[in-house]
Amino acid sequence: MKNEKWTTADIPDLTGKVIIVTGGNSGLGYESVKAFAQNAAEVIMACRSVEKGEVARAEIMKNKPNGKIKIMPLDLMDLSSVRNFTDKFKENYNRLDVLLNNAGIMIPPYGLTKDGFESQIGTNHLGHFALTGLLKDLIVKTPKSRVVSTSSIAHKSGKMGFNNFMFANGNGYTPMKAYGRSKLANLLFIYELQRRFEANNINSIAVAAHPGVSQTNLMRFIEGKFYYRLLKPLSSFFLQSAAMGALPQLRAAVDPNVQGGDYYGPNGFNEMKGSPVKVKSIPASYNTEDAKQLWKLSEKLTDINYNF
Repeated sequence: MKNEKWTTADIPDLTGKVIIVTGGNSGLGYESVKAFAQNAAEVIMACRSVEKGEVARAEIMKNKPNGKIKIMPLDLMDLSSVRNFTDKFKENYNRLDVLLNNAGIMIPPYGLTKDGFESQIGTNHLGHFALTGLLKDLIVKTPKSRVVSTSSIAHKSGKMGFNNFMFANGNGYTPMKAYGRSKLANLLFIYELQRRFEANNINSIAVAAHPGVSQTNLMRFIEGKFYYRLLKPLSSFFLQSAAMGALPQLRAAVDPNVQGGDYYGPNGFNEMKGSPVKVKSIPASYNTEDAKQLWKLSEKLTDINYNF
């Protein structure tokens, strides 16, 4: 398994499949949209900026892919935007084969979403929790559909801390602590969603992936720091391209051998770079009590209930 070399050439024909990719206009999302479209899927590029989406779409269309790309506005930092997106999607589509919860922000200064959530847990977890919940009925009625969430090796430093879940007023906040928490939350969510699919005999699966250490615009909050400038000449040793970083989530989304609750990442040293293989997340990510508590809290905060 560790020596496997799964690439975009292994993506099956996706004719007739409908796929949503959040944050689809750049980085891992862009590479994922491109790969899905090249294999004949109909892809919804969900992004905050329609203008940036149009630029990204035009770039992908130069290669004349077999699939279609539609751009729809989605701001995961605003639950009303999430509701608008899902309402419009449901007006136009009666199936959803893959929901790729890819978008995210990484280590910004302390800030809040429009709904008053700490920005990283709000964007990376709660926005996607709401999106998945509002699309649940379509996911459930589409046979063999998948929900895929993009986590990070940073989940290994994550701790849930339900007493101060969102670092109220910046109390105890550090950018990395909040990022690690949000990425651990992604895994707790996916594993709990899979358990709920199984408990309700639903023919859908929930899967997670991480890109290793990839060169994407997530780096924007550290690019000005002295240590980043210092290490940049060495970056090729520990960074991989966005195209390589997207492979684990692409595999999680389309490989027929993937099973619910799987987690994919690079096969290289410390999972920093390499070909996509099945990997293992930390024991805390499999804590069912934490998963249930996070689920209950997420339903309360987003006012979205997952009744199967």
